[in-house]
Amino acid sequence: MPKALQESKETVQRKRYSSYCNSIPAKSGEATRSVGRSHSSAEVPVMGMERRASVIQSIYFETTLKRRMMTKEMTKSLPISKRMVYNSYLKVIAKDGSAGIDKQSIEMFNANLSDNLYKIWNRMTSGSYFPPPVRTVFIPKKQGGTRPLGIPTVSDRIAQGVVKDYLEPSLETIFHSSSFGYRPGKSAHDALRQCQDNCIKFAWVIDVDIKGFFDNISHALMLQLLKQHTQENWVLMYAERWLKAGVEQEDGGIAARTKGTPQGGVISPLLANLYLHHCFDKWMDEVNPQNPFERYADDIVIHCHSQQEAEGLLSQLETRMQVFELTLHPEKTKVVYCKNYQRTETHEQESFTFLSYDFQPRRKWDSFGRKKTYMIFAGAISNKAKTSIREKIRAILIPRWSEQTLEGFAELLNPKLRGWINYYSKFYRSQMLKLFFYLNERIKKWIANKYKLRAKTRIAAKYQAIQAEQPELFYHWQLGIKA
Repeated sequence: MPKALQESKETVQRKRYSSYCNSIPAKSGEATRSVGRSHSSAEVPVMGMERRASVIQSIYFETTLKRRMMTKEMTKSLPISKRMVYNSYLKVIAKDGSAGIDKQSIEMFNANLSDNLYKIWNRMTSGSYFPPPVRTVFIPKKQGGTRPLGIPTVSDRIAQGVVKDYLEPSLETIFHSSSFGYRPGKSAHDALRQCQDNCIKFAWVIDVDIKGFFDNISHALMLQLLKQHTQENWVLMYAERWLKAGVEQEDGGIAARTKGTPQGGVISPLLANLYLHHCFDKWMDEVNPQNPFERYADDIVIHCHSQQEAEGLLSQLETRMQVFELTLHPEKTKVVYCKNYQRTETHEQESFTFLSYDFQPRRKWDSFGRKKTYMIFAGAISNKAKTSIREKIRAILIPRWSEQTLEGFAELLNPKLRGWINYYSKFYRSQMLKLFFYLNERIKKWIANKYKLRAKTRIAAKYQAIQAEQPELFYHWQLGIKA
């Protein structure tokens, strides 16, 4: 076949794909991201879209064009469209993620993309979709120990995303402004900034820790609360199925879940926010409106004027949690004094950790050039976070691996360095950046092993020569942390 004719046929096919994309209707209440056509700024963007998504789109629509079942809307009992499924799929691939209990990766799912997406849509619209068990992995916590993380299959993450995308817009209208976790347009930095401001205004804090929150959510209460915000039986039906889906055990067996929702599920954060909205946020507004708070999922800080007020509110909160079948951790929940240059009393608890930032009394240089310091109560990267970062650096940059190159180490470390610096340097930046002098010392040890150097002056000279040749090799070097 002549090349020109072949290219012409490919052009015609692309036009047909584009025509098919435009033919998918966008119903009211659905995500309105168009595929293969321009869209206005009012439409919802797909976060984290990568270039590979456009390639996958072409594969997907080429296959659907060939399959008659995918070229027209089919009459189903539940109001779930192919667009809703596909929009959810785009978000799942943007976040990547591990395989579930079926061991199917995103790449494996994409190998038969059209059939897999059709299967999800077909089962969800007919009400016959049942979630598979959740794979459990145990990840280390900064404070020691491990916590279980539930990993649904790729298909189940897509299915959960369909319900989440449908439900989230209506719930966002009722959620509290001081709830920051897993919400569009809000971040951990927003919560930290508000916490910092409130620690200046209020002398006391209640550092709240809910014992095993995600593992102890009552299914019955969760569904009762959900019914207050949606009349869609299909949403309630699928939410209940996800709550009760089996969970993989350490021995490989599957156990039925009678309470809780797995951390790692797409819809779990939304359901958790709804649960704590009724359990905590609304209650605080109604009963304790004089006490501001910050909540990021189940991580909560409450601000009080006095120790007496804090202890009284904590007692009320313990009772309130019991109504929702939750328990405050007796050791981790505490009342803290926000000591600064104006509050000079001494108390047993004068620090707390919120979102991996340690809030405590700190010395600060005055801004009038008098070379004096004064005490403020402020947040900076936590000691546990520092320890965790050092451990990760040690695991990657091993000085005795002289056969590895610095370029190889930099390729592995730079994405992590950017993430750590972007998150931990928003407040008390100097505390974060000092941490990377440790990384520089690891680099110098590698240089000593690589080039068989023993004298510190020769090691330093080689280190400086490498920096001069490649000043942007490591991300923290670009920020001036080179010593």
